[in-house]
Amino acid sequence: MNEPKVLVLGGTAEARDLASSLTEAGVGVLSSLAGRVSRPRLPVGPVRIGGFGGADGLAAYLHDGGFTHLVVATHPFATRMAENAREAAASVAVPVVRLARPGWEGHPDAGTWTWADGYDAARTAAEGLGERPFLTTGRQTLTHFAPWADRDVLVRVVEPLEAPPSRWTVVLDRGPYDVEGERVLMREHGIDVLLTKDSGGRYTEAKLTAARELGVRVVVVRRPASPAGMRELDDAAAVVRWVNDQG
Repeated sequence: MNEPKVLVLGGTAEARDLASSLTEAGVGVLSSLAGRVSRPRLPVGPVRIGGFGGADGLAAYLHDGGFTHLVVATHPFATRMAENAREAAASVAVPVVRLARPGWEGHPDAGTWTWADGYDAARTAAEGLGERPFLTTGRQTLTHFAPWADRDVLVRVVEPLEAPPSRWTVVLDRGPYDVEGERVLMREHGIDVLLTKDSGGRYTEAKLTAARELGVRVVVVRRPASPAGMRELDDAAAVVRWVNDQG
């Protein structure tokens, strides 16, 4: 039987942890990054950057590269990539699993937040909760908040925006963040409502604690479900066991 060779669709802290764990276990691994961030944090081991050309392109890459396993460790909201991975893996009979950090549904403050199904719904909900929003849903979601062009909005993104509205304050930064820094930022900008998405994990959780301490209302976009039939695991060790169990 062939030695395992794993393709990890990454770009997250969990994907970097997994690359390290697989390497330590002596498993061949290649990490693939989408290339949407100009200076990404790189995992250990070989890395490719760029898309595949949809499900068919990914299937060809899996087949031609002799990969025995596929792990989807992209952002929990990267639904298109996860669906392409499911289709590609099925077409070339490669086992696939999704590595997804636990969401924030179990957070102690989750019951006090306003949960929204989508970004437009989150924008509408926030309009009834505050006047000075802190927008942390990501650069690719900002078209949903175009109606706020005439409002004072604090926006935090990793990459610069091309032409943000003049009244928006854009902060370029990426986690991990700490509670004190988040408190200072929200106080400085008079934030009264925080918008985020259920990314989960520890890197960006500090803003939720800071919001509670400051009495800032929170709106959370619900996480989309994994593609039907795709197994989901929540830590690197479980994925390593899965690879070994698959043989």
